[in-house]
Amino acid sequence: MAWVHLIVAGLLEVVWAYSMKQSEGFTRVMPTAVTFVFMAASFGLLSIAMRSLPLGTAYMVWTGIGAVGAFAVGVLMLGEAFTPMRALAAALILGGILLMKFSH
Repeated sequence: MAWVHLIVAGLLEVVWAYSMKQSEGFTRVMPTAVTFVFMAASFGLLSIAMRSLPLGTAYMVWTGIGAVGAFAVGVLMLGEAFTPMRALAAALILGGILLMKFSH
């Protein structure tokens, strides 16, 4: 169950990162509120996952899901550049997540 909590926490990190971008420096009320609600939920689930997962594993997987997810949201929803180098960087992060998961 810890892995489910961790994956959901990582996905929620993507949501709060996107809503933080939409908040325009916390000047828009609704995206700011969404940011803080999802941030709290993400941290909460991460802390639950850390009850049984090692710190390094949990934190790396959580940030990796957030990083790759934010990259995907940026490309798909915000029109950010998808270049071979950025795709390779995301693939390397994903590879690191998988290695960390299977080394546990």
